[in-house]
Amino acid sequence: MRLNAGSSLKQPRPLLWGNLSSLGLTLAAFSLLVDQLFKFWMLRVIDIASNQPMIVTPFFSLVLAWNQGVSYGWFAQSGDLGRLILMGVSLVAALLLWVWLARTSSPLSAAGLGMIIGGAVGNLIDRVIHGAVADFFLFHALGYSWYIFNIADVAIVAGVLALLYDSFRENRWQKA
Repeated sequence: MRLNAGSSLKQPRPLLWGNLSSLGLTLAAFSLLVDQLFKFWMLRVIDIASNQPMIVTPFFSLVLAWNQGVSYGWFAQSGDLGRLILMGVSLVAALLLWVWLARTSSPLSAAGLGMIIGGAVGNLIDRVIHGAVADFFLFHALGYSWYIFNIADVAIVAGVLALLYDSFRENRWQKA
């Protein structure tokens, strides 16, 4: 093979274990670990089920809500078949995101995908162990309240925001 002056060969990245994949998988593991440790602490140490609500500030409380659906309680499933379908969709989504992670060339996208994977797996573990996702954080003011959520949800939202930001960056649209 002949190279022109100033050109170079790109070394292919290993499919699932390149530097960016490692970044994403590290953030996935961190998100998952923090989520599961917090859930354990709230459910077993604090026993939030018996001690709720825990008022932290006038606008923020810790409570326990079991979410049998997806975001905002949509598609709530009380039966085993529905729960198995949600678990299957979560698992397939995490695997597809992992493939995307393996192919990304952006550190910000890798970080975002890692956080989404970690959050999805954290909520999947809840469905397997408890049959529903444990949510704790409740913001409220003036008689209104926001949806109750958990650390896995925060990781998912942060990951989606990272992907959105990365997709709109100016240099992403320039040809290489």
